[in-house]
Amino acid sequence: MNSGGMLYNILSLGVPFSVALLLASLGEMFNQRAGVFNLGCEGIMCMGAFLAFLPSYYIKDGPLAAYGNLIGFVIAMAAGILLGLLFALVVVTFRADQGIAGIGLQMFGWGVAGALFRHFVGGVTSVEGLAAWAIPGLSKIPVLGGILFNHNPMVYIAFLMVPASWYLLYKTAWGLKVRAVGTAPRAADSMGINVNRVRYQALMAGGAMAGLGGAYLTLCQARMFADDLVAGRGFIAVALVYFGRWNPVGIMGGALLFSLAQTLQLSIQVGGIKFPYEFAVMLPYVLVIVVLSLARQARMRGPAQLGIPFNREMRY
Repeated sequence: MNSGGMLYNILSLGVPFSVALLLASLGEMFNQRAGVFNLGCEGIMCMGAFLAFLPSYYIKDGPLAAYGNLIGFVIAMAAGILLGLLFALVVVTFRADQGIAGIGLQMFGWGVAGALFRHFVGGVTSVEGLAAWAIPGLSKIPVLGGILFNHNPMVYIAFLMVPASWYLLYKTAWGLKVRAVGTAPRAADSMGINVNRVRYQALMAGGAMAGLGGAYLTLCQARMFADDLVAGRGFIAVALVYFGRWNPVGIMGGALLFSLAQTLQLSIQVGGIKFPYEFAVMLPYVLVIVVLSLARQARMRGPAQLGIPFNREMRY
C-alpha cells in the first residue's frame, strides 16, 4: 500500500473510530461541568455495549427484527441513565468520595456485563449491526466524500451532538445552571438553584451518552461483544475532557486525535511495516499522556468545585 492510500485509510477509519470516545467524552463533560468527575464511565460503556448487543442477538426474525439496533440503542441509554442515577445517589446525596465511587462503578459495570454475557451468550458472536449510509451527493466528493460522508448514521449524529452540546451548555438556562453548580455551588444555591438536582440531571445525561458510546462499539464498530471491547475508552474519555478544556469542540479534536493514532497503529500492523507491534499498540495511549502533560495548566481553567461534594449546611 502506498503512502497516499495509507493516509486515506487512516483518515476514513479515524472518523468512525472516534465516535464512541466522542459520545462518552461529551457526557463526561456535562458531569464535570456540574462539579462531578465520573471514573465509572468505563463501566457504563461496558453495560451499554452488552445490553445493546442483546436485542440484535436475539431478535433476528419477526416484526421486531428490523428494529433490533434501535431497541439496543434505547436500552443502552436507559441503562446509562440508571447507572448515572446510582452514581448520583452515592456521590451527590451520600457525598461519597467521587474517585473511589467511580472505580467501584467501573468494576461493577465491567463485571456484570461480562458475567451476563457468559451466561446468556457464552462466546464471541457477531451481529449484523448498523449499515453505512452514504449521504447522497456529498459522498461523491473526491477524497472528502469517503472520509466524511460514507458512514453509518450514528457517526453523523455523534458529530451533530458537538454543536448541540455547545448550544445546550452555553446558550440555555439549564447549561448556565450546570456551569454555576460546578463553579460556585453555594452562590447558585443562594439564587434558588437546586444544586443536587442539577448534578443528578447532569449525571443522568452523562450516563445516557456513555451508554450510547458503548452501544456504538457493539452495533457499529466491532459488531460483536467481548469482555475487553471497551478497552479503557471510558478512562480516555475522562482524560479527553481535560484535554478539550471542558469545551465540546476541543473534546471533538481530542477524540479525533486519539482515534487517528489508533488507526495509525492498525495501519502499521496491517501494512507490514517493520515496527514492533507492541509499540504501535501503545502509541494512542502514550499520545494521550503526552498531550495531557503538555496541557497541564488546563485544570486551572476547569470547574472550580470539580470533585468537591456540596453540603448546604456546611459553612466554609
